[in-house]
Amino acid sequence: MSKLFKTTIADGIAEMILDHPPVNAFDSAGWFAIAAEIDALGVNDEVRVIIVGAAGKGFCAGVDIKELAAEPNKIVDVNKGNYETFRAIHRNPKPVIVALHSFVLGGGIGMAGAADILLCSDCARFGVPEIDRGAMGGGAHLQRMFPVQKVRYMYFTGEFIDAQEAYRLGAVEKVVPLAELLPTAREIAAKIADKSPAMVKLAKEALTGIEDGNLEDKYRWEQGFTLEAYTMGDSQESRDAFVQKRDAAFKD
Repeated sequence: MSKLFKTTIADGIAEMILDHPPVNAFDSAGWFAIAAEIDALGVNDEVRVIIVGAAGKGFCAGVDIKELAAEPNKIVDVNKGNYETFRAIHRNPKPVIVALHSFVLGGGIGMAGAADILLCSDCARFGVPEIDRGAMGGGAHLQRMFPVQKVRYMYFTGEFIDAQEAYRLGAVEKVVPLAELLPTAREIAAKIADKSPAMVKLAKEALTGIEDGNLEDKYRWEQGFTLEAYTMGDSQESRDAFVQKRDAAFKD
């Protein structure tokens, strides 16, 4: 069993729980491991629907900034690991329900934005603090959940929105107390698991095919700007300030 997540399968429902204290932030190897597990569940004949949730303080804080602060060249591996994880969810032949609680940041936004169905607890908060971490990325997946102007406001300011606002904007199917989050996800998953697997697979492929544009191509475009950002001094200063827990000092 991985130290990064725990997976169980019962009654056609696979449940993958991220479990990497303290904040479910993953290094490059961790993202590749998550992607491989989701891909494997997608071709497992015992699985009809997948739930992705998390243990601990929050759903996912994104990438391990400390890895990048120590080795900036790791950004290429991190980008690839993120891409593979989000692709594994979005392109999975099985429906993927993502259950969110507390903080949903960075790579957590990517996982949420790639999902088929989203649920969240009433304590959930969505944010893209990349602009304060010297990076880019996440806009394509965020725009799959929220309107263009809301995405840009969140991106430029780094401010969060809460569960009720996410529900008002139509991204979230239900907002429930934290204790009811996974049980509610299982109820929805059971409804899907009871359908014809062949028909559900066709429906997933059809619905993905009629989306506006190619999500993976859009994210690849964004990742090019992340790589460009990492060549800038302000990016390094942002990461150093975050790791050292101080305010960033940018040159005029």
